[in-house]
Amino acid sequence: MSATASQTIGPYWHLLEEPNWWDLTRFGATGEKIVLTGRITDGDDLPVSDACVELWQPDPPASPVWQGWGRAATDVHGVYRFVTLRPGPIPGAGNALQAPHVALTLLSRGLLKALFTRSYFDGDPRNADDPFLSSLDASRRETVIAQPEGSDVWRLDIRLQGEKETVFLDL
Repeated sequence: MSATASQTIGPYWHLLEEPNWWDLTRFGATGEKIVLTGRITDGDDLPVSDACVELWQPDPPASPVWQGWGRAATDVHGVYRFVTLRPGPIPGAGNALQAPHVALTLLSRGLLKALFTRSYFDGDPRNADDPFLSSLDASRRETVIAQPEGSDVWRLDIRLQGEKETVFLDL
């Protein structure tokens, strides 16, 4: 059996037009609501204005009012925005807990394969013991740690290449 060819978001781009997919709380989920936003830029520090960003988080667990998944398009400035619930720690390998984070997938022009990264939250004491963060060189960790912009707004800018390129996972 041969592998299926990779494509950009292709025929499913119209799914970005669903106006509410960026709001993971839209079905009535309760908990600590936060906004995760940021700007996606290319290697020349220009905005990526046609990206699809998908967010998935395993905590809180899925339910009829909480799917734990959302999708957003970037605007002309390369900005994406999600409303979600603040995640808690999740089990990792063995008895290790992973620090609270969300998983992000990026699809865009010029990307033949999706890019995968994570967003952790600055100041969380569990970041120090997170297995993934601990595996990164200290100078690269900041590329996956969202910074606070107010009491319930977090910002993670994503750079696709060049200086301060975001750490992407090889999945």
